[in-house]
Amino acid sequence: MERGLLERDHELAQLAAAAREAADGAGSVALVFGEAGIGKSSLVKALPEVLPPGARVLLGECDDLTTRRPLGPFRDLVGSVGPELARVLTEGGDRHLVYDALRTELRRAPHPAVLVVEDVHWADEASLDALRFLVRRVERLPAMLVLTYRDDELGREHPLRHLLGQVSRAERVHRLPLSRLSAGAVRRLSAASQLDPVRVYEVTSGNPFFVAEVVAAGGTGGVPPTVVDAVLARLRGLDDATRDALEQLAVVPSAVERPLVKALLTDDVAELAAAEQRGLMVVTPERADFRHELIRRAIADSLPAARRIELNRSVLAALVAVPGSDASRIVHHAAEAGDLEAIARHGPGAAQDASRAGAHREAAAHLRLVLRHRERLTPTELAGLLEQYAVESYTIADSVAAVDAEREAVALRRSLGDARALGADLRWLSRIHWWAGDAEEARTAAREAIAVLEGAGDDRLLALALSNTSQLHMLSDRHAQAIAFGERAIDLARREGDAEILAHALNNVGSARWRAGDPLGRAQVEESLKVALGADEVEHACRAYANIIWSLLENLEYAEADRFLAPAMELADRAEHLGFLSYLNVEMALRRLAAGAWDDAEKYAEVGAHDFVPARCPALTVLGRVRVRRGRSGGDELLTQAWEIAVRSSELQRTGPVAAARAESAWLRGDRPAVTAAADTTFSEACRLDAAAHRAELGYWLAKAGQSVPADSSEHPYALQTAGHWREAALAWQTAGCPYEHAAALAESPDPDDKLSALAELDALGAEPLAHLIRGELRALGVRRIPRGPHAATRENPAGLTERQLQVMGLLAQGMTNVEIAERLVVSVRTVDNHVSAVLDKLGVRTRRQATARAVQLGMLPRR
Repeated sequence: MERGLLERDHELAQLAAAAREAADGAGSVALVFGEAGIGKSSLVKALPEVLPPGARVLLGECDDLTTRRPLGPFRDLVGSVGPELARVLTEGGDRHLVYDALRTELRRAPHPAVLVVEDVHWADEASLDALRFLVRRVERLPAMLVLTYRDDELGREHPLRHLLGQVSRAERVHRLPLSRLSAGAVRRLSAASQLDPVRVYEVTSGNPFFVAEVVAAGGTGGVPPTVVDAVLARLRGLDDATRDALEQLAVVPSAVERPLVKALLTDDVAELAAAEQRGLMVVTPERADFRHELIRRAIADSLPAARRIELNRSVLAALVAVPGSDASRIVHHAAEAGDLEAIARHGPGAAQDASRAGAHREAAAHLRLVLRHRERLTPTELAGLLEQYAVESYTIADSVAAVDAEREAVALRRSLGDARALGADLRWLSRIHWWAGDAEEARTAAREAIAVLEGAGDDRLLALALSNTSQLHMLSDRHAQAIAFGERAIDLARREGDAEILAHALNNVGSARWRAGDPLGRAQVEESLKVALGADEVEHACRAYANIIWSLLENLEYAEADRFLAPAMELADRAEHLGFLSYLNVEMALRRLAAGAWDDAEKYAEVGAHDFVPARCPALTVLGRVRVRRGRSGGDELLTQAWEIAVRSSELQRTGPVAAARAESAWLRGDRPAVTAAADTTFSEACRLDAAAHRAELGYWLAKAGQSVPADSSEHPYALQTAGHWREAALAWQTAGCPYEHAAALAESPDPDDKLSALAELDALGAEPLAHLIRGELRALGVRRIPRGPHAATRENPAGLTERQLQVMGLLAQGMTNVEIAERLVVSVRTVDNHVSAVLDKLGVRTRRQATARAVQLGMLPRR
């Protein structure tokens, strides 16, 4: 093995084994990560030597452009892949054609295909979407997906975080964190130099690239204090032409294709020969590239600003002169060169290209750059670009930017006197305000949109505005108003023959009727789903699915909700509608919370707890409720965040669940006044709106706190508990499949045996706070033999098992099969298979019997 790959045998062996499995059809994802210079690229370069015979390696790289190239790493594959993938990548446009062609390419013989995407921390949004698509399917492909990235550059909101979260749920994942070299390895690498290896190790901390550069700078003059100095030291002695060529290429943050090299350098690659001999550059017939990104950065960062501007102007001129040049690269170099005219001319086109490719972050960045120089635009041009920027910002969940841009667009349209455009912008402003969590502003804009469009002579835009207002009323439980506005929209949509608006309006009217107790409502929402699917209106189909599932969950019809969850998530997944996919994940989190599968609930809720505001509130509620019920810290803080979002929404569907969760938390810690404070106001709102589910739950907590609440005639289990009918409530919860609520209702029995049964169920769930209260009640009843609950060592968990894995371990010890465990925990057998495998692995055993013995030995199970 070459000296630069010391101490990487383990990682190469893992990749080789994964490739062999992929050749047999068991595809996987490999994550190779570490700091800059740690050797990720070197590991990738050595990979072909250890792969099975016939393996294909496809390599794409992400670039550190100001605004990334849409599908940049995949476009790098052109020339090494089949004609169909090359064609769709070259033509751009429909990203779903790209996805299908990628999947077909990875299936193509010979096997396995090893797709390497380097520096994913610089990936554009369209590339991240494509990788999400592949991650969800790679386990069924004869392929391995290798992603390299710098983990030390990933902030909390970095776009790559979402992809890594999805990778964590893949069936086969190999995580290969690359560590720094040991002092012994540094000693070997510096043995041929005159340098003190101890000093080399101190300066470089074992970073392989730093070590290589310091050693290469070498000599008797001592170790350069920084790697930049080491790189610049290697430039000394090069002639001016070579140094000029390196500086010119260093301002291009990607590999430089040969036509661009010819345009930039007088003597083409001949000027790079000396640099190549010194190991600074890698030159091939197709491109010229720096041997390491840090070399390029060191050279570029050493340049005076005036020199950088001059060099970027040269690149800009060369790109503009070549028809078909990547617009995002043109805009990058225009910005670096300070060419405002080029930014204004090419920025909108770059934004459109990025948006068509699904790279909405990049589209927004291009538009943001153009809008900084708005004085070059006419009012009509500016209004149009602001509208585009608002939509792109809405798509990437940048609510502040979306609202500000759409407000400015509305102001411009007012001054221009275009009623149709003004009405359309007001409708968009309403939608963006609601999405940002500001319901009152949404309603204000919605009212004005209708007023403007009533006389504008465009029935389609008017129908959109009416349906938007219907939706706002439906979400606020103003059912009569929602139905009135929605039916007008339905009439106009049918008259116009517009399936998109018809599906939207049917959804609003049907949901309002369903929530109001009208049995015809569900049929109308399902008609909305049918219309949307028939017209291939995926966004409206996803919304219909989401509303159907939400209503079923609210009505405790969990088994019925399961029928819709799978196809809904499959549709949103396939179409890459990430906003709806996030929302559906939160609905799945609510479903798993009800089933007592709290690890699963947290996993699904985490997906929605980020940027998408409509999903964030219920996601935080699930996460907070799980922590509260488990007695973990941080639950109340999460519920406080959820409450702030809920209050801004002014919607009971948001405030109701959060108020109930906060009341439950207060009850569990014994603070009755806090129970009343959390539930009282929202309970009054639920009564006013006749929202049975919220009224029943909030009334239950107020009654627990000693407040008098009106009799509730509904059959909701919480209403039954409030009326003292604990037995009927427990049966209802059990029938619905809600173990925590079943145990809580059963614990209200005066019979100690019932309380003991409830206690056993709560202990199995890990619901320590409620279990603690019930133990106190049993002691007050004089019960002497009260189970102590989970063993202390189990809670400390010396084997590092998750809560769900602890549950599985306990059931394994009872001799249950995986099928029986799946039935008990209400999960799939495949999920149990994975949990059992993880338990055996963490305990370091091979059989279930050995796992039980090891768990007893560690104190995780009682000795028999």
